[in-house]
Amino acid sequence: MDPGEILIFIIIGACAGFVLGYYYIRPRITAIEEKYRADLERWKVEAESGIRKDSVNRARSTLKGKIAEQMAPVLSEFPFNPADARFIGSPVDYVIFDGLTDVADDKKKEIRIVFMDVKSGNAVLTRTQRVIRQAVMDKKIAWETFRVAD
Repeated sequence: MDPGEILIFIIIGACAGFVLGYYYIRPRITAIEEKYRADLERWKVEAESGIRKDSVNRARSTLKGKIAEQMAPVLSEFPFNPADARFIGSPVDYVIFDGLTDVADDKKKEIRIVFMDVKSGNAVLTRTQRVIRQAVMDKKIAWETFRVAD
């Protein structure tokens, strides 16, 4: 037998081995897939209740935070005159023109501008809010007047 015939037999044998191996292993792979699919479905059913409760709790917490943001100026511990506070909601909750009411009543000639975000629970400033806070601390604040054509 020459080397070419031997190579052909090796290739045919290898192909036959792959085909037989595939059909031998395939049912085992299918059984493993079915087992893990069943485990996944069982986990989904078991975890669904906890996931729903967590979702409801998060929604409730978000709603409480939104209410706290809106109600902050009417709370007794709010450190500014509520009439001086302007709710903007995003990226900070309030711009407070501290002393503006007294200026309007000719009791004062200066005000202080305060950016305020209201937080409840363990909430922390967002990255954007931290950048704004840093700009205020660095006094990177300006005034501009924009005029539109009549």
